[in-house]
Amino acid sequence: MQLKGIYAPIVTPFDADEKINYPVLAQLIDYLIENGISGLVPGGTTGEVYALNEAERLEIFRFVKDQAKERVTLIAGTNSGATRDVIRYSQAAETIGYDALMVAVPPYSRPTQRELLAHYRAVAANTGLPIVLYNFPWRAGTEVGYEVLNGLLDLPNVIGIKEASSEMSRVYEFRLRYGDRYQMICGSDDQALDYFLWGTTAWIGGGASCAPRQHAAVLEAAFANDFVTARAAMDKLMPLMRSLESGSYTQKVKRGCELLGIPVGGPRRPLLPLLDTDRTEFERVFKGI
Repeated sequence: MQLKGIYAPIVTPFDADEKINYPVLAQLIDYLIENGISGLVPGGTTGEVYALNEAERLEIFRFVKDQAKERVTLIAGTNSGATRDVIRYSQAAETIGYDALMVAVPPYSRPTQRELLAHYRAVAANTGLPIVLYNFPWRAGTEVGYEVLNGLLDLPNVIGIKEASSEMSRVYEFRLRYGDRYQMICGSDDQALDYFLWGTTAWIGGGASCAPRQHAAVLEAAFANDFVTARAAMDKLMPLMRSLESGSYTQKVKRGCELLGIPVGGPRRPLLPLLDTDRTEFERVFKGI
């Protein structure tokens, strides 16, 4: 399975009572597909997966599958704190009909490289779906290191990694170590153009939930080897990327959706809505893209 295009870790719309707003989720799914998205990733950080219970996660998996209607690739975010739970979510996604999985480092426990390797091997052994690893050490506290990647080389369903470490040296090192064995997928939004220059063909970006066409414009120009146009598109998008990366990422993406006329609501606690000053500044940035 070769991933190509923009994949949106879709936000979870909530109503005023913090219940999942499925009609708005349907509206957002259709909007994203109509505006250049190649795939959807429910169950990601931007979707506030940490604040969903098991029933809600599986309901969202099923709803996204039904609403997408085979129009795009579907990747289920199945991360959790215990290996057995990741396996259960992954098997559920496979049964529902997902195309692939995205599996981050288990939160909070900070496993060693030996433990993380055993975790990923156990997940891979219990599903037939392609697996995209997710390296985000700032959030998880543990890096998906080369010891882990070396230990997964024999597993054909581990196909690549979403790299969100912001360490471009990892992109170069991957090429030297693994060639085409693992797909390098952009997860460091403000470095996307650099990834594409080095051959990356997919971008799983949280901001794509509120700016899908702008994300796609960068990648489409890169696919055409027109890096002058790609740089111009990225230059226009960069203020949004920098704003999101500066803090309150999920709240800002949700506010961007609201500005598009898609009323996704605010975040579920413990996150709080943006302060007035932050909201005003973000709206100024968003209107400029």
